[in-house]
Amino acid sequence: MAGNTEPLSPRSKLAVTAGRAAAAVSRAAGKGSGSVIGGKVALRLDPDLLGRLAGHLDVVLVSATNGKTTTTRLIAEALRASGPVVSNALGANMPAGITSALAGGSDARYGVIEVDEKYLATVARDVTPKAIALLNLSRDQLDRAAETRMLAERWREGLSGNKALVVANCDDPLVVWAASSSPNVLWVAAGQEWKDDAWSCPSCGGVLQRPGEDWLCAECGFRRPVPSWALSGEHVLDPHGAAWPIRLQLPGRANRANATTAAAVAAAFGVHPQTALERMWEVTAVAGRYDTVQFGGRDLRLLLAKNPAGWLETFSLIDPPPTPVVLSVNARGADGTDTSWLWDVDYTRLTGHPLYVIGDRKLDLAVRLEVANQSFRVCEHVDEAVAAAPPGRIEVIANYTAFQDLRRRVGN
Repeated sequence: MAGNTEPLSPRSKLAVTAGRAAAAVSRAAGKGSGSVIGGKVALRLDPDLLGRLAGHLDVVLVSATNGKTTTTRLIAEALRASGPVVSNALGANMPAGITSALAGGSDARYGVIEVDEKYLATVARDVTPKAIALLNLSRDQLDRAAETRMLAERWREGLSGNKALVVANCDDPLVVWAASSSPNVLWVAAGQEWKDDAWSCPSCGGVLQRPGEDWLCAECGFRRPVPSWALSGEHVLDPHGAAWPIRLQLPGRANRANATTAAAVAAAFGVHPQTALERMWEVTAVAGRYDTVQFGGRDLRLLLAKNPAGWLETFSLIDPPPTPVVLSVNARGADGTDTSWLWDVDYTRLTGHPLYVIGDRKLDLAVRLEVANQSFRVCEHVDEAVAAAPPGRIEVIANYTAFQDLRRRVGN
């Protein structure tokens, strides 16, 4: 059940009003959605506002390195079968952005909230969630993010004793280690394509063994839990062994895994798997991701990939060669300024694709592609890349701020 249902105090109402005004000024000035600045203003006036806004909601928190925005959207769609939902659908996932999102949810029953990995424990303390979905942990934003083992430890400490149902990916050892401190865990076999951050045991530091789909540490006995829910090909297997077909308009295995977790969360709120999965069909794009747009007389599919694990998953869903591919990398504050992660990406998977490189760090990426023996062309901007590409739909893969730049340029 939701927590405190008392109406907002005059101070909280003033904070919400001031936050909305600040957001409106930001939008009018062309500075973006205004959700972050609006939330910061509101929290400055009422530091406890986030918890007050969530008091009447059954809250789901979603956190991960990759896939949290999409999974948040899928869970929100599924739960709408049972009641109105408020969600930070645009991905503003730190306390200020979350506060702005919840300020618009006075009539909602559920709050489905994406949370930045570093803020999960803080937000979970403030909003008293009913469920927490944990998808994966891998290297990301190397200049400012904690090492993945340290981040897992932070999750583990924050979840210790938390009464929420933790819906966790049993195929990621770091997630399992983090979730194991919780007294109430539902394990989901969602898979783990990227394993380079999960070869050592997070419990004792020993080397993990990986026989088949299983994983275990021979030194301390830490091992993969038995899942209650699982992704199996094109189906979700529920705890009773029933197989429910996944029909998504979003591409790739990673999104089927996201749908599996979303179905498990929805079931915890009483939404039948068939109903939940059918509602997920309605999601065609997520904050511009997977959209196909027309630009320069060509079809461009926009794909976001922020780190090695994300690029690996994205390479698995693009059209085969000779489909042209535009790659764009920036290194601004929201991306992380350290681009050494490019060397962890297996760019040989792009062999046979005509490649076009743009973005602030196009020369960094060009060096990496040269070492990977890939043929490519460095371009000043997307217009040049599109004009040079051979016929056919163009796949465009970009990291965070490069993706936002592209959306503005192509009118998405």
